[in-house]
Amino acid sequence: MAEPKPVQDRYIFKVAVPVPLYQLFDYLPPPGFDPHKAQPGIRLKVPFGKSEKTAFLWAVSQTDDSGRPLKPVLQILDDEPLLSDKDLALLSWASQYYHFPLGEIIKAAFPAGLRLGKTAQAGVEAGYRLTEAGLQQDPAQLKRAPKQQALLAMLGEHPQGLTETVLTAQLTGWRPAAKALLAKAWLAAGIVAETRPAPLAVAPGLPANAHQQEAIDRIKHGLGKFGVFLLYGVTGSGKTEVYLQVIETVLARGLQVLVLLPEISLTPQLEQRFRQRFGQTGITVSHSRLSDNQRLNAWLAMRQGQSAILLGTRSALFTPMAKPGLIVLDEEHDASYKQQEGFRFSARDSAIVRAKLLQIPVLLGSATPSLESLYNAEKGRYQLLSLPERAGNAVPPRLQLLDIRQKKLYEGVSETLMAAMRQTLDQQGQVLLFVNRRGFAPTLICHHCGWLARCPRCDANLVVHARLGLLRCHHCDQQQKLMPQCPACDGTSLTPLGLGTERVEHMLQAEFPGKTIIRLDRDSTQRKGALQDYLRQISQGHADIILGTQMLSKGHHFPNVTLAAIVDADSGLFSIDFHAPERLAQLIVQVSGRAGRADKPGTVILQTRQPEHPLLVTLTRQGYSEFAAMALAERKAAGLPPFSYQALLRAQARDADTPRQFLQQLADTATSGGLVQIAGPVSAPMAKRAGLYRYQLLFTSASRKALHQCLDALVEDLNRGKPAQKLRWSLDVDPIDWY
Repeated sequence: MAEPKPVQDRYIFKVAVPVPLYQLFDYLPPPGFDPHKAQPGIRLKVPFGKSEKTAFLWAVSQTDDSGRPLKPVLQILDDEPLLSDKDLALLSWASQYYHFPLGEIIKAAFPAGLRLGKTAQAGVEAGYRLTEAGLQQDPAQLKRAPKQQALLAMLGEHPQGLTETVLTAQLTGWRPAAKALLAKAWLAAGIVAETRPAPLAVAPGLPANAHQQEAIDRIKHGLGKFGVFLLYGVTGSGKTEVYLQVIETVLARGLQVLVLLPEISLTPQLEQRFRQRFGQTGITVSHSRLSDNQRLNAWLAMRQGQSAILLGTRSALFTPMAKPGLIVLDEEHDASYKQQEGFRFSARDSAIVRAKLLQIPVLLGSATPSLESLYNAEKGRYQLLSLPERAGNAVPPRLQLLDIRQKKLYEGVSETLMAAMRQTLDQQGQVLLFVNRRGFAPTLICHHCGWLARCPRCDANLVVHARLGLLRCHHCDQQQKLMPQCPACDGTSLTPLGLGTERVEHMLQAEFPGKTIIRLDRDSTQRKGALQDYLRQISQGHADIILGTQMLSKGHHFPNVTLAAIVDADSGLFSIDFHAPERLAQLIVQVSGRAGRADKPGTVILQTRQPEHPLLVTLTRQGYSEFAAMALAERKAAGLPPFSYQALLRAQARDADTPRQFLQQLADTATSGGLVQIAGPVSAPMAKRAGLYRYQLLFTSASRKALHQCLDALVEDLNRGKPAQKLRWSLDVDPIDWY
């Protein structure tokens, strides 16, 4: 009898495919490809079902399992990995900690072009150049159109053209000027090679006060090793100057810096300040309003070491760095650092893990640090650096609680506040008004029969947008025309209830004729470049009253604002979410910080119907530190984070029974060893959204390890079983929002 042939070893590629499945997939190397050349982190083109996908090599294994039929990889897309071992380790940690499919996480780390399999080369970008006719023009003839004049002169110095990225970095509001020059046939739009921004004049650093210098020295001493520094500086204390002086030292060592910001709106002003300070250094920007090519070029510039500084929002965290030296998170407390859809990661927490893997320091800055960060500083995990005084001659603003009970209000504004606004304007100061709702009014009601304009797809009211003549849902974007008659009783007594920025703006225009009023909210800043134009007008003193939503509270420097007011300081006092008081306190302090930032003293007025509320009293009389101590004590007594660890499992479907039964079954079978408390299933605070009924389970444990062991088993069960069709579920580790 013939002996069986020996089984031949073969190489298997372990591949992370960007699909919502918690596993790696096995493939054979492409025919004729030497598997020894394959390195983890390269991109592959693989067959998957009836389609092809760009996937990522995670590992190569040698096995004698030659019986399994496997498909070969279709194409090797990279000669070398685009991500380092440390980058891959971060993504592996994120997959395990946030219990999210590895392939989807790796996909999130790449810009769109690379996810689609494009070549990893800095590409070309949309831009503009002068035509033959344009090259013959003298910019002096356009002195009555200064933006056109500046654009014509700038492009005259770069006949090869400039990309949109460069134009945006160097000339605010250039697009209308480009449109005018295009109409004159002096300008041509097209694709131009990427050009690094020409350096602006390098400005010297500002003199540091004693507190700033101590912070700078301690952070510099920590360079070259892992450490977390929490820079707790009151608003206007010069945190950015601390960043800049530390970054200067990092750059002098030939290393790179990643600077994360919570909002796109903060990027232009910080970019300008960085370019003024580091004119000869490559500075790259990455956020969602840039084109795919722009973000790809920024990603590659950092990976290849061509840029030394990257300014970016949350998703920029995963950008590879050739020579990492420092990570900075400005406004570290901001909820925008937590992704709320899909891969629900915290950029702040993930940045700390990344810094530890890279053995570099991470600097967290805020005037209102998160309770978690203050707790970590108290426990010695973070080094606390304090800037208790405003920089220069600026003094803290005077906070005043204004009781508006039984007071006459003009669209939410009291006579006392109105008088303070008039006095400020008479003294050539600027006024800032904060209203936490955009639109005209949050509710439309029939005064005759009580009918309410409700969203048919959400448990929410439709918001009145009077200028657009629309009723709009701010949760699912459902909209309809504003009707003249009540659809229930045909009456004509439809009345807007509540306040929005649009309604307050309308009142201010009537009360302050001749004054320039600028409204900053998501509606007024949709046009590209609009926000930068508004901020420039404000900083140049071309605005009298600035009205807006949370966009106003995010670290802007308004040197001429001497009066800031929160029209309704009570929002958030009675929320079911335990995070709400912390967010309200941070919001009040951040809005207050916009007043009196230069040499003029500032005043802050908080209109309230709860003047004796402990949060408001503590905050106004004793400051944020005392509020934080009080809030942490309350959380400790209640066993809430940071004294425990939480995860929220959400499920939603077209009918209410499916998600409730799905979560109930999971709650009944979950194994926690008694160390994890499971609450629910219960309806989400907004039980219906975008036509889907929503339920959730809350997992809480005093042990992080026990919580994750429970979640590991839960995800394994979910991955094995097949949930009901049309049911969606998501797992949110360390949730910051119960809605």
